[in-house]
Amino acid sequence: MRLFGTDGIRGTVNKHPMTPEMVLRIGMAAAHILRNTRGKNMILIGKDTRLSGYMIESALTSGICSMGMNVMLVGPLPTPGIAFLTRTLRLDAGIVISASHNPFEDNGIKLFSSEGFKLPDSIEKKIEELMLAQGLQRHRPKGAEIGKAYRLDDASGRYIEYIKSTLPKGMTFEGVKVVVDCANGASYKITPLLLQELGAEVIAINDKPNGININVNCGSLHIDGLLQAVKRYKADIGIAHDGDADRTIFCDEKGKIFDGDHVIGIWAVEMKKQGLLKKDTVVTTVMSNLGFEEYLKKNGIKLVRTHVGDRYVVQEMIKGGYNLGGEQSGHIVFFNFNTTGDGPLTAVQVLHLMMKKEAPLSRLASEIELYPQILINVEVKNKHGLKTNPQIEEAIKTAERELAGKGRVLVRSSGTEQKVRVMLEGKELSLITKLGKDISKVIKEALC
Repeated sequence: MRLFGTDGIRGTVNKHPMTPEMVLRIGMAAAHILRNTRGKNMILIGKDTRLSGYMIESALTSGICSMGMNVMLVGPLPTPGIAFLTRTLRLDAGIVISASHNPFEDNGIKLFSSEGFKLPDSIEKKIEELMLAQGLQRHRPKGAEIGKAYRLDDASGRYIEYIKSTLPKGMTFEGVKVVVDCANGASYKITPLLLQELGAEVIAINDKPNGININVNCGSLHIDGLLQAVKRYKADIGIAHDGDADRTIFCDEKGKIFDGDHVIGIWAVEMKKQGLLKKDTVVTTVMSNLGFEEYLKKNGIKLVRTHVGDRYVVQEMIKGGYNLGGEQSGHIVFFNFNTTGDGPLTAVQVLHLMMKKEAPLSRLASEIELYPQILINVEVKNKHGLKTNPQIEEAIKTAERELAGKGRVLVRSSGTEQKVRVMLEGKELSLITKLGKDISKVIKEALC
């Protein structure tokens, strides 16, 4: 059984694999595999605001220290902050305790290399094999070789100052009113403080985490509260993160939603004008909208698509030598600044462009006309049976025939949940809605 999905190990807390006993072994195996004899003998651990973070942090720390490596604890911090600190402090690895947009009952473990990148499948496989092996405990050192745990008190300040340094000298956001939905997650202090220090008037909502309210009817997957707040406070822009703040969704002053396709689109064109877009190419996943692709093509920009997951976007960016990419869901990777999707950084860069162009977000993204797109999440018992079921295959082919080349059908298993995701896009919303329901019904009957 493979434990690592597209974004680390994830599951319901106190059920396999997210039990303290298993997390202890994850820490042991990760410490043994990731230890660099020329490094600092140190792994950084950060987390979001879930109640279970304390338990998992303690188990991970025990496992890592038992293998002779030291631990640096930073507490709640956005995932991109962990990647940034791991890289800039030149540590051996970084670990984020988070289940991203999942409910608080879930938690997960994401691992970053010393360079700040998510680990490749090959390394994750080695860690998984070792943590499940019988002789794992044989690698434990003794006596004075056991590791220690330390706390880094200025982690938030370091991360905030770095993001501010990505802006042109002297730029401020004075005169801009911003609503920030922190999802009661890892950004609850970071993004409001960051924007305030840059001069913006900030109204923060869902910024009082209690361990169990993370992502509850808030954040980037539940945008209605942000839309209402933007209208209520007559704000210039709304910003929403997910629980670990590696993604950002926006709404403009009129209450219209703008996703990752919009952000990548407007920045791709701007970077191309400045001669900064490497190879005039951006990288996104198969989920990105056809309208977005057409907008890029009109502006002389090539699009490279990958599997769903920001780790695959990053891998393709490294392979091809590109510097802008991301996902429709709001993971935006500015390779000139960070090695992973970075929610607070993305928020700052969008405001940067608004100030530079002296234009609201509604005008900046007005030329990007997206096709109607629907996404249906089908809960199933056996998501792995998707590719081998002839009924599902036929339902997909039927939908593709009806779209007749004027849309797309994408059906895939979730990398983090027991769900099959059904995505359709085309020019007629009523048609893709009907076809999506037809496919979902067949999947439900076949895999439940």
